Amino acid sequence: MQLHPVLARHRERLVHVQQHPAVEAVVEPWPEWIDPEIRELFAAEGADALWGHQAEALRALHDRRHVVVATGTASGKSLVYQAAALQSLRDGRGGSGLSGARRPSVLYLAPTKALAADQLRRLPTSVPGLRPATVDGDNSREQRAWARDHANWVLANPDILHRTILPTHERWARLLAGLRVIVVDECHHYRGVFGAHVALILRRLRRVCEHYGADPLFVLSSATVADPAASAERLIGAPVTAVTDDASPRAGRTVAFWQPPLRSDREGVEVRRAAGAEAADLLTDLVVGGTRTLAFVRSRRGAEQLALTTRRALEEVDPELTKRVATYRGGYLPEERRELEARLRSGDLLGLASTNALELGIDIAGLDAVLSVGFPGTRAALWQQWGRAGRAGVDSLGVMIARDDPLDSFLVNHPETVLGAPVEATVFDPENPYVLGPHLAAAAQELPLTEKDFDRFGSRAAEGVAALEAAGLLRKRSAGWFWTSRERAADLADIRSAGGHPVQIVEAGTGRLIGTVDAGSADAEVHEGAIYVHRGEDHVVERYDPEQGEAVVRQLEVHHTTSARSASAVTIVDQRRRTDWGAATVAFGDVEVASQVIGYQIRDRSTGRVIGEEPLDLPERCLPTAAVWWTLDPAVANDLMDPERLPGAAHAAEHAAIGILPLLATCDRWDIGGLSTALHQDTGRLTVFVHDGHAGGAGFAERGYEQMARWLRMTRSAIDDCGCRDGCPSCVVSPKCGNGNSPLDKAGAVLLLDAVLAGAPA
Repeated sequence: MQLHPVLARHRERLVHVQQHPAVEAVVEPWPEWIDPEIRELFAAEGADALWGHQAEALRALHDRRHVVVATGTASGKSLVYQAAALQSLRDGRGGSGLSGARRPSVLYLAPTKALAADQLRRLPTSVPGLRPATVDGDNSREQRAWARDHANWVLANPDILHRTILPTHERWARLLAGLRVIVVDECHHYRGVFGAHVALILRRLRRVCEHYGADPLFVLSSATVADPAASAERLIGAPVTAVTDDASPRAGRTVAFWQPPLRSDREGVEVRRAAGAEAADLLTDLVVGGTRTLAFVRSRRGAEQLALTTRRALEEVDPELTKRVATYRGGYLPEERRELEARLRSGDLLGLASTNALELGIDIAGLDAVLSVGFPGTRAALWQQWGRAGRAGVDSLGVMIARDDPLDSFLVNHPETVLGAPVEATVFDPENPYVLGPHLAAAAQELPLTEKDFDRFGSRAAEGVAALEAAGLLRKRSAGWFWTSRERAADLADIRSAGGHPVQIVEAGTGRLIGTVDAGSADAEVHEGAIYVHRGEDHVVERYDPEQGEAVVRQLEVHHTTSARSASAVTIVDQRRRTDWGAATVAFGDVEVASQVIGYQIRDRSTGRVIGEEPLDLPERCLPTAAVWWTLDPAVANDLMDPERLPGAAHAAEHAAIGILPLLATCDRWDIGGLSTALHQDTGRLTVFVHDGHAGGAGFAERGYEQMARWLRMTRSAIDDCGCRDGCPSCVVSPKCGNGNSPLDKAGAVLLLDAVLAGAPA
């Protein structure tokens, strides 16, 4: 195998390299039912024929079936919904069950405003009668009024649908009554609690459309999603046909897995060189070689730092090249983003460090290489990032640089879990009562709820309506259940929040708002004495008022960091499912997680050494959620090792399991939490819990239960494969541990997991 020259220079960092050959296209003619003028429109852009999956999807839509197109990046998914939607506007009368008097319309939904705006720019402008408009939080009142009264192709996001269009549907009746096609783009982004919210918003949308006599077809798209038909059906609440056989041409691609070397820090603790520093070295070499490269970084600050470090390195090689490296992230003005995208497409920019703002379907074709600095959270996202590179007929390069993290370490040492495995299932639970209740209330305010609506909203809908009625929020009359409050029911659901109102971070003296932090994280991040970093500058929290939702900070240059310490307990409320594995049991059910931030450690910034600890007096928080847990018979546990080692072994296994679960469920380690104990009061045994971090659960823990044997085997491998001696961030050390990562017993965790898995199914 001939390595890319830049990779060859860093051969010692490469854990695995694989080459994917080019693939020829499968071509089919345009169907006759698509108007010749529409076909000519796409032919002018090079699509004089269709790829096989495009033709398959259009056939399904012509047969009036909802469709999800789950094919690779740059495989022409947008052509499918654009052609179908333009044809529906051209047909005008008939074909969708609408009365002839209603003018046809199209609704396009994207998870972000940026993607909707990009799609607007990519719509053909020469189509007679096409009147597109975006509707989002950036609209002026006049722009929104024009869209409401005149647009026949509206591009929006679920937030605007939830808060504006559905609650005031009478004002949007022209659009809703004429809906022929609803596009749900990048549908794999709707996961967890956010996915549950969006699923219920789409059910409310279908219900209001029916009220106006519309029966729109749904076209969903995703570069990669497991079991796309089931995921899409759960999202829209109706059967969906999946189109998955990608027939587009693809150039060859080399993919590489890169792991930074282990080294000892000043305290003698084993850590790996930072992934960002490795990425800067690699990006510098690629830019010097003229390779047009996009580097994905998980944080805004990380993207800025990567670009800065690369420019400094290039200054020593060729100062002119420093002008050809930039950063792309949220927070930039639209015109700044458009300029960067244009420079990247033209080749003027050779290196761009970006957050996942460029991961979605924004058109940036023409790249040669993509660096993924850390696993982006799902295999789907990784393939989507790598898919950004690859000009026609030109081979591309995709590199994943592992961070010091259990999941990243596992993946680079087990590349088959990415390269030879299907992508993750999109996990969300539309029947979470904490999500369902507010949307039932919103639906009742839009139109009175009736018993025939219960099937649409799921098996817990009747229970939810009864609870809302008992709370006095709904009242039953002959026509159904009505909303009784003067408040807007839609305000009950904050579809992107982890729960509670965000805490405002205010600058002392000026009263200037410098940021916010979600309520669930505030106790740990902005307690009194915490160091809060804003735009690279240190601020000390002088006062924190959790009841008022405010933290007052003062800018101050310091040489230390802070990390919160917490205490938590889990109480089992209802064991819904259980399986016995001999001496071990695995279970899933409802729990209550009580947690309290009790103090914080002060660490020297340069060495990481603890130089002080302060107590805190903050309220206990209680989270009703869902959890998966496993237990081990006390006699077996005590035979494994000295009983004094058991807490550290269980704690290490818990940390590693939390780090690995995102590979099986579409979550981030920050979406879940855990607790381990050598003796739990409810089970009477050694017990390890992993729970969802959202009220009512998000579906992640249940997915863990369903994949328990595979999950724990992967966890065991992640620990055992790590080259460190006593445990490090690549295996059992957690960045979010409230106990300061103590105690931890790496070797004990392997013994413990072996004992649990001894009776597991193959």
